[in-house]
Amino acid sequence: MRAYILSVWHKLDPYYFSCTRLKYVTEDNIFRIRLTKYKGRNITLSDGTEINKNDVLVKIHLHNVRLLMEVRDIKSELKKAKLIYRYVQNSLPGLEFYIRSHFRSYNVKGIVGITLLSKGCERLGFEIIEIINPIYKWYKTLSFFPIGILSHDRSKWNDMIAQKPNYLFMSIARLTDLYGQ
Repeated sequence: MRAYILSVWHKLDPYYFSCTRLKYVTEDNIFRIRLTKYKGRNITLSDGTEINKNDVLVKIHLHNVRLLMEVRDIKSELKKAKLIYRYVQNSLPGLEFYIRSHFRSYNVKGIVGITLLSKGCERLGFEIIEIINPIYKWYKTLSFFPIGILSHDRSKWNDMIAQKPNYLFMSIARLTDLYGQ
């Protein structure tokens, strides 16, 4: 059943992609991105970068169906996590280059994502910020639920339900320091 759902999702993904204004960084990059105006509360990152309402950020989305296809035969949750970590780590230099080369790069203050997978993100340079708005947190939890069901064995569903989504932020300065070429 899981393989069938992934197959259908894989076929529908190009339509989703075309409706969301997402862009590929490169074909081999695990991120799909778009520029967005930040609408959350004001945040000061550890390097002093202030993210305020209406600042331009690059919103990062993991290419979930691609990841799920890659990890579908891996039984160990630890091996899945390591593979996803490596994909993200290997994709960040390409993201940095893409942003640096973008015609609006002077406007971009940082990158933002939302994830349930916040373990290990700090080692990649991200700062984890809790989502405060309970309605938005509930909405994001609900939207991640199908991905969680497809990526976890039934025995791990309780652990998955206990996870809460968080923002991931990284300033452009930090991205460049860590991943610039």
